[in-house]
Amino acid sequence: MNNTKTHTFPFTIAYADTDAGGITYHARYLEIAERARMNWLKGNEPPEGDLGFVIKEITVKYMRALRVWDEITVETIATGIGAASLTVEQKMIKDGEVYAILTATAAYLGKNMKPKRIPEKIIKKITGED
Repeated sequence: MNNTKTHTFPFTIAYADTDAGGITYHARYLEIAERARMNWLKGNEPPEGDLGFVIKEITVKYMRALRVWDEITVETIATGIGAASLTVEQKMIKDGEVYAILTATAAYLGKNMKPKRIPEKIIKKITGED
């Protein structure tokens, strides 16, 4: 999929994100990625009643350890858009080096908690057509 734009989200690793040695907890990568995804979709909330995107599956490839005070950028890009699902890749980058790659698949749910077609306005935001 090459018609989507990359969203960048700056983030600084804080003491609360690390263990006593200053290494970022593995679960914090998931939290940082969630903040980046929320920022990516900001201003494009689901229509009244819909739940929106719910993570169905996520994988993380840890490549290097992030440490306290590291300033990173999370790059988020859609790699697949289905009728009721979205797959994204997120890279955590510091000084041009990739520290982690997260791949997530989310289902779009309606108010009945069942999969529902992704609204066109959200697809336009994801693809950069807005």
